[in-house]
Amino acid sequence: MSQLPRNLRFVIAQLDFMVGDVPGNASKVIDAAKQARDEHDAQAIIFPELTLTGYPPEDLLMRPGLHRAVTHALSDIKSQVGGIDIILGFPKQIVKHSDSSSSGNLFNTAAVIRDGEVVAEYNKCELPNYGVFDEKRYFTEGVDPCVVDIGGVSVGITICEDVWVSENIQKSKQAGASLIVNLNASPYRIQKSQEREAQLMSRVRESGLPIIYVNLVGGQDELVFDGQSLVMATDGTICQRAPAFEEGLIVVNFDIADDGSVIPQAGAVAPPLDETRSIYNALVLGVKDYINKNNFPGAILGLSGGIDSALCLAITVDAIGADRVEAVMMPSRYTLDMSVEDAQQQAELMGVEHHVLPIEDAFNSFLGILEEEFSGTEPDTTEENIQARCRGILLMAISNKKHKMVITTGNKSEMSVGYATL
Repeated sequence: MSQLPRNLRFVIAQLDFMVGDVPGNASKVIDAAKQARDEHDAQAIIFPELTLTGYPPEDLLMRPGLHRAVTHALSDIKSQVGGIDIILGFPKQIVKHSDSSSSGNLFNTAAVIRDGEVVAEYNKCELPNYGVFDEKRYFTEGVDPCVVDIGGVSVGITICEDVWVSENIQKSKQAGASLIVNLNASPYRIQKSQEREAQLMSRVRESGLPIIYVNLVGGQDELVFDGQSLVMATDGTICQRAPAFEEGLIVVNFDIADDGSVIPQAGAVAPPLDETRSIYNALVLGVKDYINKNNFPGAILGLSGGIDSALCLAITVDAIGADRVEAVMMPSRYTLDMSVEDAQQQAELMGVEHHVLPIEDAFNSFLGILEEEFSGTEPDTTEENIQARCRGILLMAISNKKHKMVITTGNKSEMSVGYATL
C-alpha cells in the first residue's frame, strides 16, 4: 500500500526593496520571515535577487560601507529569525590578501539561512550585460550548482537569467535537485511576462522539474519591476501566479510523491493584465516609488485641459493619493476658456488642490525685454515656447518652495524629437 504524499510549504516574498537601504531591507526580510513562519507555517521563504541591497545597486557595490552594511544585515537576520529557512539574494565579496594589496571577487549570491547559519550559497552564473543590465562590470560569474535539502526535498537554487540557459538547470538536476527555485529582479516591459513564461516552460519540460519563480516588485529610478511571481509544473502549467505590480506573501504548497517527485498544488492564478492596464499600472507604481523613495511630500503638475496632462494627473493621484497632489492651471492669451474649464472640472472630480495662475503678465514682461531683439520679426513658435517656459518657472518655484516633485506632462512623441519643456 503506497503512502500518502508528504507536503512542503514555501512562501514567495514578492516585495518592494529600496536600493541602498540595507537596514530597511533587512528589517523587511525579518518581518516577512516571521510572518511566513508564524502565520503560514512555512518551511521556507524565498526573496528576490539582491534582496539586501535592492536592485540594481550599480556603483554602490564599489563602496566598502555597503558591504559592511550587508554583513551586519546578514548577522541581524541570522540572530533574529529561526524555525524557517530564508532564501535571499545579496552581493558576496570574497577578499584575497597578498603582501602588497587586497583584491577579490564579488558575486551575485543567493544564501539559504537556517537557524542562525548559512547552510548553502549559490553564485549567479549568467550575468546580463545588455540594455539596462551591467552586471559584468561588478560581478564574477559563478560556476557550480547549488542543491540544498529543505523539508526533505532537494532544491536547486538559481538566480534570474540562469533559468534562461538550459545547462544551468541540467547541472542542478544532475546534482540531485527535485525542484528549482529562481530568484529574480526582472524589470517590466511590454510582453516581458510572456517571454519569461515561455523560457520557464522550456526549462520545466527539458528538465522534468517544477520551478518557483520569485520576482521583485516596485519602482527604482527608471526601472519598474512587475512581480508576477509564479509556480510552474513540469508540463508547463502555471499552478500559481502572483498579481502584477503588487506586494504580497504568497503561500505555495507541494505534494511529495513516493518516488520523490515534487508536485505543485493548485493555487490562485492572477490573470494577466491586458497591455493598456499593464502599462498604466507600471506608470503608477513607478511614479509612486520615485516620489516616496526620494521622500517628496507630494507632487505638482501643470494642468492644461488637454489629454496629456489629464492622464498624468490621473496616474499621479492613483500613485500617491489626491491629498498629496496639486494642479496648477496657467492660462495665457492663447488659452481657450474651455481648456481652463476642463482642467478645473477634472481637478474637482479627482479631489486635488488646484489653482489658476495666469501667465499673461509674465509673458508680456519677457516680450518687453526681448522687444529690441525681436524687432522686425513675426510671432512664431518662439513666443509659444516663452509661454511654456513661463509655466515651467512657476512650477519649479512652487516645487522649490513646497518641496513637491514636478510631474512633467510631455508625451512620447514630443520626447522622441527632443521637445520637452520644464
